[in-house]
Amino acid sequence: MANRIPRVPVREQDPKVRATNFEEVCYGYNVEEAMLEATRCLHCKNPRCVGACPVGIKIPEFIEKVKDGDFAAAAAVIAEDSSLPAICGRVCPQETQCEGRCVLGVKGESVAIGKLERFVADWSREQGKAPAAPAAEKSGRKVAIIGSGPSGLACAADLAKLGYDVTIFEALHRPGGVLEYGIPEFRLPKDKVVAAEIEAVKALGVKIELDVIIGRTVTIDSLMDKEGFEAVFVGSGAGLPRFMNIPGENANGVFSANEFLTRNNLMKAFRDDYLTPIHAGKKAIVVGGGNVAMDAARTALRLGAETTIVYRRTEVELPARKEEVHHAHEEGVEFRMLTNPVEILEDDKGWVRAVKCIRMELGEPDASGRRSPVPVEGSEFEIEADTVIMALGTSPNPLIAKTTEGLEMTRRGCLVADENGATTREGVFAGGDAVTGAATVILAMGAGRKAAAAIHAYLAAKA
Repeated sequence: MANRIPRVPVREQDPKVRATNFEEVCYGYNVEEAMLEATRCLHCKNPRCVGACPVGIKIPEFIEKVKDGDFAAAAAVIAEDSSLPAICGRVCPQETQCEGRCVLGVKGESVAIGKLERFVADWSREQGKAPAAPAAEKSGRKVAIIGSGPSGLACAADLAKLGYDVTIFEALHRPGGVLEYGIPEFRLPKDKVVAAEIEAVKALGVKIELDVIIGRTVTIDSLMDKEGFEAVFVGSGAGLPRFMNIPGENANGVFSANEFLTRNNLMKAFRDDYLTPIHAGKKAIVVGGGNVAMDAARTALRLGAETTIVYRRTEVELPARKEEVHHAHEEGVEFRMLTNPVEILEDDKGWVRAVKCIRMELGEPDASGRRSPVPVEGSEFEIEADTVIMALGTSPNPLIAKTTEGLEMTRRGCLVADENGATTREGVFAGGDAVTGAATVILAMGAGRKAAAAIHAYLAAKA
């Protein structure tokens, strides 16, 4: 019976309406929808979904509680392993992780695990019934966390639960890292969701110091030698944008997606009561095919620009989540596939007027198994534009490694760390995008949790 019920669809804002506002696209499940969807879970003996979750949430267990209508108990199950459930329920790529391994997905549609997680987290927040973490006996031992993004928050929460005195140092004026500056409001509401989940981490006893740039304001050495921190976790993310190094890239109207999204999200450029300058133009081109490209394109569209995504492979190879691509299509973003910019053309005042592109075709697969794009000779053409947003990925800022002796970096500028997050410097651990380069929120959280366990073992051995 369970697998005969079709997956319960989730209600969304109408595409034509939402393309003009920054309110959340997806409304989520109500009580009846969530309980009905929860009945679809088969409660497998060996739940593959749990193994595919980077933080190891006990998925069948929490879904069973939802089916029974005991949402507070469901929230408590999730809280054992995840400190950011309302965020993960919204932005995790469930289709390639937990839901991608769901047995029901083999012949039909997998259980909507992400939507159920979001429902439980939203319910407990709205009812004021967030699960209370067990108060750990305080050890008085201090651990510093650099960065208040997903890896830092997950690491801090786990360490606080173990009784450590945890302080997070954040370079920006609001905590949250990429959750705050990178992911748009229409996917992840800041005040309603992000701020509430950060407050829940602070309720564990975690302290957050803002506007502290490690490597400038203070160094890792001074934290350990002068301020009594016995271990440090570096979760500083990957905020250094990449560009194409093509002619005209310095023209006015060319931005990194990182800057464009930071102005809009962290600095609230989309709101009329903020005077943060932002330039979306009349015709915007976004170069790239990942989630950040979708975020930048959908943001530019909402700011009034006709928006085109330019990507050098086909839609099948787009690395962005299918849901994000689908939403972008629905909202009116144009896609130009098998297309690569070769030059940005300027007008006589130095502003972007067009992008010169070349058509591509897919050749042989590369080392990762993806077919490599090859330029088609003589196929150059122009696309009119007054704004170009480069969404080509990011790499970690080298500041921390350059100001910390013994901390090694890879050729790509990432910190060298083992599978438990231990770096080449004793007592310093790292995880998330600072180690892997730009990846997902949930993978960063998984790395933060692993590092917390490793820090606990390291300090226990030192005691």
